[in-house]
Amino acid sequence: MSGYVKTAILLAGLTALFVVIGGALGGEAGALIALLFAGGMNLFAWWNSDKVVLRMAGARPIGPADAPRLYAMTEQLARRAGLPMPALYVIDEEQPNAFATGRDPANAAIAVNTGLLRYLSEEEVAGVVAHELAHIKNRDTLIMTVTATLAGAISMLAQFGILFRGGDSRNNPFGAIGLILMLILAPLAAMLVQMAISRSREYEADRVGAEICGNPRWLASALVNLHNTARRIENHHAEANPALAHMFIINPLSGARMDNLFSTHPKTENRVAALEELARRMGGGGGSVASRPVAQRRAGGSVPNSGAR
Repeated sequence: MSGYVKTAILLAGLTALFVVIGGALGGEAGALIALLFAGGMNLFAWWNSDKVVLRMAGARPIGPADAPRLYAMTEQLARRAGLPMPALYVIDEEQPNAFATGRDPANAAIAVNTGLLRYLSEEEVAGVVAHELAHIKNRDTLIMTVTATLAGAISMLAQFGILFRGGDSRNNPFGAIGLILMLILAPLAAMLVQMAISRSREYEADRVGAEICGNPRWLASALVNLHNTARRIENHHAEANPALAHMFIINPLSGARMDNLFSTHPKTENRVAALEELARRMGGGGGSVASRPVAQRRAGGSVPNSGAR
């Protein structure tokens, strides 16, 4: 199934969810208003969701003078991937993480947390940047960004319904109990749609990213380091906007640590194992990344100058 077909199915599913919520809030009139609103949101998300997501994440643009080594690294990796240079953003978050956004390679952006530049070696940062470039190359960023925008809007609409209609059940067919269930189930349904498209795309971006940077173990090492560090450092922007979670390379939320239905990302051990197998097929040596201590993995590289610490 092509990415465009998946995008169409995703938009149709989230549009239907909008209509259901509108019907719960205002009956047939509410459903019609929600349908019109969802159509406008779909069009807006297609063209502007990257800007919305970057704003939700608290990202700010940086240039070559702000982060010369990171900029040069990204430029070189983009050339290797056959992509235009994406815009670079930085997020003032101690948790190491990153994501890519944009409707196509010509309008793409990569956002990195300041913690990514603080805790990872230069080789690991290259692996993460290559992973995000793989999302851009695979055109994952459009569907991931649209999902984040619409899922966030669905959650806000459900909360709006509880706040302003929770005590008035005359104009909706579900009553007060139905509105309470909507508050719980509507964001959950949007989250399940996010999960349906996120996990398989992460494996593919890992594979393509490893090929872009030329060494699968750089990315494998980064994933282990990111996973271990993210477990103990909160990502405040992601916690405030959980709809962003599926966009990051590692789940930024403090919950959902298991590889189950409610995790936006595949299990880190499984991703590392796949990269180790790829490294063996590519003829790489040096032993398993997962078995090496973090200090040893970080010893070989310097941290790029973020200009934002």
